[in-house]
Amino acid sequence: MASGKYRILITGSGGLIGSEVVSYFAEKGYDLHGIDNNMRADFFGPGGDTGWRQKELGARYPNYRHYPVDIRDRAAVLKCFEELKPDAVVHAAAQPSHDLAASRPYDDFDVNAVGTLNMLEAARRCAPDAPFVHMSTNKVYGDAPNEIKLKELSTRWEYDDPAYARGIAEDFRIDRSKHSIFGASKAAGDIMVQEYGRYFGMKTCCLRGGCLTGPNHSGVELHGFLSYLMKVNVTGGKYKVFGYKGKQVRDNIHSLDVAKFIDRFIDKPRVAEVYNLGGGRGNSCSILEAFDMAEQATGRKMNYEYVDKNREGDHICYISNLDKMRAHYPGWDITVPLDRIFAEIAGAWKARSI
Repeated sequence: MASGKYRILITGSGGLIGSEVVSYFAEKGYDLHGIDNNMRADFFGPGGDTGWRQKELGARYPNYRHYPVDIRDRAAVLKCFEELKPDAVVHAAAQPSHDLAASRPYDDFDVNAVGTLNMLEAARRCAPDAPFVHMSTNKVYGDAPNEIKLKELSTRWEYDDPAYARGIAEDFRIDRSKHSIFGASKAAGDIMVQEYGRYFGMKTCCLRGGCLTGPNHSGVELHGFLSYLMKVNVTGGKYKVFGYKGKQVRDNIHSLDVAKFIDRFIDKPRVAEVYNLGGGRGNSCSILEAFDMAEQATGRKMNYEYVDKNREGDHICYISNLDKMRAHYPGWDITVPLDRIFAEIAGAWKARSI
């Protein structure tokens, strides 16, 4: 894929994935345009504000331009596409929290489902040949993964079914489960992205992310597992563990590895694909195991309390099966191991706390 005048439009460009995509492609000399109205600050307060990251990007990359557009504003989104006619689209904007979605269901659905439709239709009208990458979520599977037989180990829950030894694959069912309001709105957007691929022949893909993480995450209690956990450790706060004995497992993928996969897809796009995007078994950890790794990274003990109630629709154990991603794009794999992720996030929170 040639750089130079190749134009990429990114939504949620101040967020973890959006800003990583901006940095990654800006370093390669592409023409980058970001849509982000910093609604994360509205959703999560000052702790979720991504304005600091947006300023960093603007100062560092002359080939990046920012637009404070709300993706719920259909006319404004269409105008952006009419003016820019992007060569590729990365849709990373979202309302990302289970708990917040339950208290603000209209905002959640308008951002995650309607906002995604606005992006798709604008792309169909103005840039139908542009690869369209949608940041979906593994919450489209709802709590169905909790039906997989598990065994309890000393520090984590683990699959006790050989069919899932390599994790959960893309053919796992998405219905007959409790998704949370957030998971339902994301599932609506996910299916629409697939449909625009199948119905209109657009080159779309849904990346069903597990725990996406990295040093540029503005983690808060309601969203951003590792980032928030490290923030609490670095700043001396108290972390709340919600249910499952703290043994619930997530696989964690660094935002750089996400950007690298997006690069591969844009270079050789496919139609209406879905991929389970996570760190895989090698980058998986439970909350208890994460506490140990946090302490190793900072030298500070983790201060936490246990709440004997899990979050609604939460996964007990979720590990992404990466076989399909590796098969379709053989040059891609996980490059940032878990210990480095912890070290980078710790360093970033220390720098921000000074």
